[in-house]
Amino acid sequence: MKLTGNNNYFEDFEVGQVIRHSRGKTMCENDNVGITLQVLNTADAHFNEDAVKDSFGRRLQFGGVTISMIIGLSMQDTGENALQELGLDKIRLKTSVFHGDTLYAYSEVLAKSDLDGKSGEVRFKHWGINQNDDVVFEGERRVQIKKKSAFA
Repeated sequence: MKLTGNNNYFEDFEVGQVIRHSRGKTMCENDNVGITLQVLNTADAHFNEDAVKDSFGRRLQFGGVTISMIIGLSMQDTGENALQELGLDKIRLKTSVFHGDTLYAYSEVLAKSDLDGKSGEVRFKHWGINQNDDVVFEGERRVQIKKKSAFA
């Protein structure tokens, strides 16, 4: 397992490589309330403690924020030399995330292919886990990444 590294160009990724990203993020009130309201998601599960006391027991973190946090935590390793994002799919929110949970990210290189003399496509599978090692997110992402040889 490779830990966080530098200079992650197309050539630096190997199919089967797993990266444990070094940063974590504890989810706070602003992550839910601020961002969730900006996208006009006003569901009780995110804002109404009384409405969820008999089901979830406390307010849920908005899934869109969970996805963004996990992709964001992976970016220093998988996006530093990206030219463009090509796709994000096979998204699964596996376990509820609450305020106070701490999220961490892992990535696996699933495939690589040449695009042109200056870049290639890398397909990643990303996982998010919480402080209890429960998987909270899975998804696949395709990225066009610079080749070191073209920009050296």
